[in-house]
Amino acid sequence: MGLRLHFTAEDLSRIRTVSGPDPGWEIVLSFIQLAAVQAPAVFGPWRAAARARLRSLRAPHLRLLRYLVPQTGAFPDFLTPVQAVPCLKSTVDAVLSTPAERLRKDLALLPAPPSWARTWASTLADADRTALAAIGEALHDYHSAALAPVWPRLQALVDADRAQRARALIDHGTEGLLRSLGPTLRWRPPVLEADYPVDRDLYLNGRGLLLVPSVFCWRTPVTLVDPELRPVLVYPVSHEAGWWLRPADRAPAEGDRLSQLLGHSRATALRVIQDGCTTGELARRIGVTAPTASQHTAILRETGLIISVRCRNTVLHTLTPLGIDLLSVNLAPQPKARSTISRGAAQS
Repeated sequence: MGLRLHFTAEDLSRIRTVSGPDPGWEIVLSFIQLAAVQAPAVFGPWRAAARARLRSLRAPHLRLLRYLVPQTGAFPDFLTPVQAVPCLKSTVDAVLSTPAERLRKDLALLPAPPSWARTWASTLADADRTALAAIGEALHDYHSAALAPVWPRLQALVDADRAQRARALIDHGTEGLLRSLGPTLRWRPPVLEADYPVDRDLYLNGRGLLLVPSVFCWRTPVTLVDPELRPVLVYPVSHEAGWWLRPADRAPAEGDRLSQLLGHSRATALRVIQDGCTTGELARRIGVTAPTASQHTAILRETGLIISVRCRNTVLHTLTPLGIDLLSVNLAPQPKARSTISRGAAQS
């Protein structure tokens, strides 16, 4: 079984990537991960910390999310609206603006509601404002408890993934971008394939494709149920145990000569810049303030290791040949995390 996205020549010119982690998708996918047992090294500490904070969440809101986001099978498309600028407010506003026709169509995907939810589901299908408001409150509360403490790390991982895709696009064009999505996805022109729980063909028909990198998407990509909606493909970003920690909270690995030469924070900054990034992205990815990131880039630039180019209101940093050579001869083993998720979350 598999998912197959069929491209036309027009679709290849209309591929876009979201500018940051998408709150709707991260809420839904993290809620599924919360009750899962897979990947304990990657998600286990986050699950423990999130569950502890969720004990303060209002019980009706958790029950509501459990009904709307089942552990297996489809969940409603209206929970993951496509937003030009993904942020929690715009996502919740879009959910609250869902028309009744869409609500009825999406709710039909779910099993019959439990007794406590029957009246609520019936009124929701008519776009009742009170019923919709309950969803908005549940999304806000869940995000605050489970995601807000690690949101800067989600931003950093998505920033890193976007830099990787941009490099593939610049070096090898659109098809190089699609090939870079492997091994999760396989580009076999003109079809992008992936393993999937069911057999499904999605024909883009010139509408293009929105790529959504996600921290809580695990192994298998996800797309919207309704093929008539704007085509979206959610795929997992690369991360490992300790992803919830800022680089500043990780102890340097033994034998890390680059950290010994430049200092841990500046060496981490240089490694991040190898993919190309702005000052703001650098700050998020290494977990420091923007002024601190600017200080790091100023010193790295003065020593000839990076070059900085202003583009409108942002500054893009890339490595110089000297910076590339320095990284190449100072490859270090992965550092070990030195704190728990609660500490990393509190400092993110």
